[in-house]
Amino acid sequence: MYAMMQKKINIKNKRARFEYELIDTYTAGLVLSGTEIKSIRESKASITESFCEFNDYGELFIINMQVDEYSHGSHYNHKPKAERKLLLNKGELKKLEKEVKNSGLTIVPLNLFLNDRGLAKINIALAKGKKLYDKRDSIKDRDNKRDLDRIKKSFNT
Repeated sequence: MYAMMQKKINIKNKRARFEYELIDTYTAGLVLSGTEIKSIRESKASITESFCEFNDYGELFIINMQVDEYSHGSHYNHKPKAERKLLLNKGELKKLEKEVKNSGLTIVPLNLFLNDRGLAKINIALAKGKKLYDKRDSIKDRDNKRDLDRIKKSFNT
């Protein structure tokens, strides 16, 4: 019943694909408090400035993720920029940790969404930072595609 009423929540990190070359993607769960999930259901969250990091115990955390305080929360409200634990299985965590330590890669969040059961999930990617000339290529490709689509559209009408 609740699943029918809820609207689709899909908070994207648009800069991730521009700033990084994505190598591998994973879907992780999030450990959230009650007021955090309520704010996410209202789409009051941002992952544009955030990144993922391992702690000393091999646990993966998302850092700098902004979840605004819940409007109807009392003094039990959460901190907007707290570190939040990501849930992956042990094999995936070990593989990611090895890649980050050995190859100097980073883990960036791509999008935050609610699955059909109403649970908050986040798509993360193992990524390598792009150089300036790679970014220029991305801009050029995007502009060329836009021009080509414009020409196709005018040709079809």
